[in-house]
Amino acid sequence: MTKITEDLIRKRAEHNNLEISTLEEISLHQQDIERIEYIDKWCRELKILYLQSNLIPRIENVGRLKKLEYLNLALNNIEIIENLEGCESLNKLDLTVNFIGELTSIETLKENYNFRELFLTGNPCTEYEGYKEYVIATLPQLKWLDGREIEKSERIQAVQEYGEIRPHILEQQEEYRRKREKQKEEAELKKKQEKEKKPGFDGRWYTDINEGDTKENKTKEKNEDDTVNKEFWDEKVAFTPESRIEVHEHIKKQKEKQNKSEEKKEKKPRKMFSDDGTPFNVNEAKLDFALREDEDNNKVVLDLAVYRHMDTSLLDCDIQTTYVRVTVKGKIFQLCLPVEVNPDSSTAQRSLTTGHLVISMPFAKPILKPTKMLDKNKKTEETNKGKISRQKEEHLEVDPKAKTCVDIGNIVRDKCEKTVPPLGGMRRLVKERENSEDFVDDLDVPPLM
Repeated sequence: MTKITEDLIRKRAEHNNLEISTLEEISLHQQDIERIEYIDKWCRELKILYLQSNLIPRIENVGRLKKLEYLNLALNNIEIIENLEGCESLNKLDLTVNFIGELTSIETLKENYNFRELFLTGNPCTEYEGYKEYVIATLPQLKWLDGREIEKSERIQAVQEYGEIRPHILEQQEEYRRKREKQKEEAELKKKQEKEKKPGFDGRWYTDINEGDTKENKTKEKNEDDTVNKEFWDEKVAFTPESRIEVHEHIKKQKEKQNKSEEKKEKKPRKMFSDDGTPFNVNEAKLDFALREDEDNNKVVLDLAVYRHMDTSLLDCDIQTTYVRVTVKGKIFQLCLPVEVNPDSSTAQRSLTTGHLVISMPFAKPILKPTKMLDKNKKTEETNKGKISRQKEEHLEVDPKAKTCVDIGNIVRDKCEKTVPPLGGMRRLVKERENSEDFVDDLDVPPLM
């Protein structure tokens, strides 16, 4: 059973910044509510109220809602229309699939002048002969009934036949009342019979203790539960408030059994360390990651690809000397580090663009580099760069202010070269070579090409 509490209403008032005093619309459907309470005190400005698919047996505690325009109570256990006279602005009432048999209770809506639309589909009273005519004649302000617009001719005919229809409605209503009393007696008798059954002495309980929690016993128990469940759903029962509550309780028990079985089948805790204390690498969340060592800044950086739109409150980070562990929505990510780190100086931040979790972990023993060697290396690199640049920029220059003029035309490529007049009157350069002692210079022999 769920009670209407202030916390429940505030949770359902997210669209109104969790304020309930100025709330105009609220939905409390499918909450297993068995009684309407406190709403008329806390939500005086309410205009729309959804209470469908609950276990509410009576309409109550809504009479102070002067601004209420639409009330939805479909799929509940309501048997009579009452306590709506104070809802001055009520325009629409939905009572689809309830157990309203007292059709004359609609007469309480006569004073609701703004009332225009009524839904009674699926109620026992809709099977009464003359049901439609009686409702139309009783509520002259009504414009729509069960989703159909009321025509003028139908209203005129209903008013003319009202005197004959009402006594007939009362007879059918009385017959249904006797039927309901019988159904209630049968439901109470069934409850007593179920209470008289003493669980624990039916043989099955005894075998469970002796045999223990074996596989055969589990399968046997499961088969018995399946049989009971099948018998329950195959049983033909009247559609009454009692049978509806019984169905609800049966479903609730099945869910409780399922939850217990799931608790028993809990996974064993994952082994996070080896026997010698070495941490294992675990990635239950199956997240991409990148680990790099930043030797220049003496730290290890872990980039974990956490889901971009996931709330940071669902993350838990634990940094130790030899490993880092991140819990993402209950799933563990653990990584063994290549070097020892300092947990106290470590930081964990999330990227505003990608949502990744970036963990910076300084080395426990930072790598020290001599500054002199670094300076020398920098100087040598700079000198080498300077030499290369100067070599690239070297070129032949002639000082125009010098006293001695250089004859550029007499510059030759090599000192050992001289000009020899060749045959045919052409000039060419011939390298002068040292002659051996036995060499005889014959002028008639032409020079080599």
